[in-house]
Amino acid sequence: MIRLAVSGAAGRMGKAIITSIESNPATELAGALEREDSPFTGKDSGELAGLGKNGIRITDSVEKALKNCDAVIDFSAPEASMKLIETAVASGKAIVVGTTGFSHHQRDEIKEIAQKGRVVMAPNMSIGVNILLKLVHEAARAIGNEYDMEIIEAHHRLKKDAPSGTAIRIAEVAAAAVNRELEKVAVYERKGIIGERRPEEIGIQTIRAGDIVGDHTIIFAGPGERIELTHKASSRDTFAAGSVKAAVWLIDKPNGLYDMQDVLGLKS
Repeated sequence: MIRLAVSGAAGRMGKAIITSIESNPATELAGALEREDSPFTGKDSGELAGLGKNGIRITDSVEKALKNCDAVIDFSAPEASMKLIETAVASGKAIVVGTTGFSHHQRDEIKEIAQKGRVVMAPNMSIGVNILLKLVHEAARAIGNEYDMEIIEAHHRLKKDAPSGTAIRIAEVAAAAVNRELEKVAVYERKGIIGERRPEEIGIQTIRAGDIVGDHTIIFAGPGERIELTHKASSRDTFAAGSVKAAVWLIDKPNGLYDMQDVLGLKS
């Protein structure tokens, strides 16, 4: 049995992950972590997730949460994630990171830390989104520079970072397929008299409204036609199940930084 801890255990994703761990015959919950000022510290994590009492109480101590686990799944905030990644790797624990909003510097730092430990990091853990990324790569590579590329993402009104990590990853994959540097060609907002669209632009537009779980569309628009690839999530359960799958996969892997393309065997 693989013992897993959950960081951000009282959040929407945390509760979904706890439920997924409970339903997976290969895993069991061994720790539940929340921030220091959380009102849920000391609460039973199973009861909070709607599963009934499981005896694993939410703690604000990283050391206590990780003590009995083989791996930890983290959906929290960038600063908290950075500290947790360092601690998990130093403690010999595998870690799956679904947190988004990392800076370029933080992402580079995670790459360095992962040389000494086992880390899966992905902005989206769903099988569907990762198949979408594979399709985006193939479509962009085949189309080349002949079609304009635009990405639209929509999430619930409580999401704090924009654009979503998934939208940025879609843009990175598309840009790499046509040999562009995303930082030089990405356009995140258009307003006023902006002139004609540059051929190399990759637009990334954001919608925040209601309780949208997560919608992502990439448009390839050419003369007389367009191709649209879309993924729509209707439940956080798909992300939770993917993160648990990633944790199980990671347990016996050598040190390094992996993503969900590795977990799902989608890399060519």
